[in-house]
Amino acid sequence: MATLLKMTWSGYRFVIDETLADPRTKTWFLVAKPYQVLCVLGLYLLFVLKIGPNWMKNRPPYNVDKLMIIHNVVQVLACGYVFIEMIVYAWGWNYRWVCEPVDFTDHPHAMNVAGFVYHYYMLKCLDLIDTIFFVLRKKENQISFLHVYHHSIMVAVVWGATTYLPGGHGTLVGMINSFVHVVMYSYYLLTVAMPSVKNSLWWKKYITQLQIIQLAWCCLHMAAIVFKPDCGYPRWSAILFLPNNLCMLILFVDFYIKKYFKKPKQKVEQVQIQNGETKKQLFEDTIAQQRFKVI
Repeated sequence: MATLLKMTWSGYRFVIDETLADPRTKTWFLVAKPYQVLCVLGLYLLFVLKIGPNWMKNRPPYNVDKLMIIHNVVQVLACGYVFIEMIVYAWGWNYRWVCEPVDFTDHPHAMNVAGFVYHYYMLKCLDLIDTIFFVLRKKENQISFLHVYHHSIMVAVVWGATTYLPGGHGTLVGMINSFVHVVMYSYYLLTVAMPSVKNSLWWKKYITQLQIIQLAWCCLHMAAIVFKPDCGYPRWSAILFLPNNLCMLILFVDFYIKKYFKKPKQKVEQVQIQNGETKKQLFEDTIAQQRFKVI
């Protein structure tokens, strides 16, 4: 037993403290210490799936509109900042689209790139607040498997990127996602700040399309390093990123089909049934009237 514990501790130090973790980022807040991010995710899942719903069960929904407005404004500004930051320091002209290795030096440019990866990680932690608002507003229908899975797995994956690969090929995912979130949180901001325009905002459907496009693009981008053996960015990272992106792509496509294809069809069928019942009732009333006249 003592030998097993010693081997476990040695493995932990190898993965976190000594060799694999990037020494430039491992001292940063919520980075490199897996128990920290696991505690954050554990408390998040415990609240949104168990404690929160039970606590709100016999309570009226809270009005958190002001908090949501502040949250959405912060998200729009922060995501916009990270998006611009990534263009300036990486994908505007410095990075190669097919393969870009991580610069592990202490050069100012490399440190700037590592810094925006960390900023993106903090944004993924901030995203968890969305679900807390759903719980406090008693919007149980919005706390779907896709929503909870997406938020949780993004925190875990970006934690790994910040700890081990803060830069290089994988950062394109953060740039695209930050842009998508600028659009998404702008929509959320408008619907909360001006509820009267909620039904007139036609671009909700296209936000989902934008999310699907970004996931498909990210899948192709990460698949590129699988077919380029001489790339300095580790090919094994595709084993982690690709299944996650493919899984989310499938879930988003499934959500889109159910939301915008099957639902309208069901409505049409429901109207047809109602029209059929109305015609049937009119026919029965006509027959009854004819019988009354005969009598």
